[in-house]
Amino acid sequence: MSRALTALAASTALAFAQPVLAQEHSQHQGMNMPDMQTPAPAKKPAPKKPAPKKRAAKPAKPAAPQSGGMEGMDHSGHDMSQAPPASDPAEPMPGMDMQDHSRHGAAPQSQHGGMEMTGTALPAGDAAAPPPPMDHFADRQFPQDEMARARERMMREQGGQIFHQIMFNLAEYRARQGRDGYHWDGEAFVGGDIDRLWLKSEGEGAFGDRLESAEVQALYSHAIGPYFNLQAGVRQDFRRGPNRTYATVGFEGLAPYMFEVEGALFLSTKGDLLGRLEGYYDQRITQRLILQPRVELNLAAQDVPENRIGSGLTDAELGLRLRYEITRRFAPYVGVTHEAKTGRTADFARADGEDPTTTSFVAGLRIWF
Repeated sequence: MSRALTALAASTALAFAQPVLAQEHSQHQGMNMPDMQTPAPAKKPAPKKPAPKKRAAKPAKPAAPQSGGMEGMDHSGHDMSQAPPASDPAEPMPGMDMQDHSRHGAAPQSQHGGMEMTGTALPAGDAAAPPPPMDHFADRQFPQDEMARARERMMREQGGQIFHQIMFNLAEYRARQGRDGYHWDGEAFVGGDIDRLWLKSEGEGAFGDRLESAEVQALYSHAIGPYFNLQAGVRQDFRRGPNRTYATVGFEGLAPYMFEVEGALFLSTKGDLLGRLEGYYDQRITQRLILQPRVELNLAAQDVPENRIGSGLTDAELGLRLRYEITRRFAPYVGVTHEAKTGRTADFARADGEDPTTTSFVAGLRIWF
């Protein structure tokens, strides 16, 4: 029984193996495969043809070996006599893109023998810049005289105009212990963006009494930058003592962080030298409600007894005002100020029976037009 089963299994294996042995291998006849030991049939050698002449000046560069696993292929069945001659490596092949292939081999050389330089790697030249165009395209279509007048008017309207303004930064009533008073600080200008003529006035007094002090300045202002002006002119004082006339030089402008600052030196016809420094800052609480701290310092280089002024820091004024801008041109305000005379100036005030320090509640109007 076991012998019968063994014979049946052997017959089945031979039946399945027979179709595999009968497969067609005609397509591999010209191939010399590494795993097959069957030798290829001998062929008659092809007739030799004369080889084309090679260029003597530029010998052909040996071709690089082909990759891709074709070393084991038998090419005896191909007629290589009709292959074109090797091309000159110095001449580009048709359709070849002559780009920089330095990452694949030797980089192309420039005409000076170095690396090829392109774009921003080129050396800077020394040729003169082309002249700017001086003509106007509109002059080709319209009369030149009319276009020149139009351009002049445009320049005037875009920065060459004459401006003017009158402003009272402070025009206020002061309620204080003793006798109430008043105070003003105003200025006006006319001119352009660079050069202007300024008039400034400041003064104070008490109701029912004569004017305590007042001054008027006439100044020429010249812009020395986008934010500051240099000013020079004259100042005339009107006060209880003898009047004085001063030569004035100073500055006015907008400091960093939007601080308005102003400073000046005053030299009188008697040789008295005075100084002043003031500044303020507008802190916006809302678009209309603005809180303004303000400080003013006055100094003197020497004693001026006839004007009740002592040397050093003569007086200081600190103020805090809250204004409401009904419009930018019209803004009422309320606040508080504190004035203090110091040093010899305070001694002169005490000798005259005055208090060297004064605190006032103020209400006023800031207006300009």
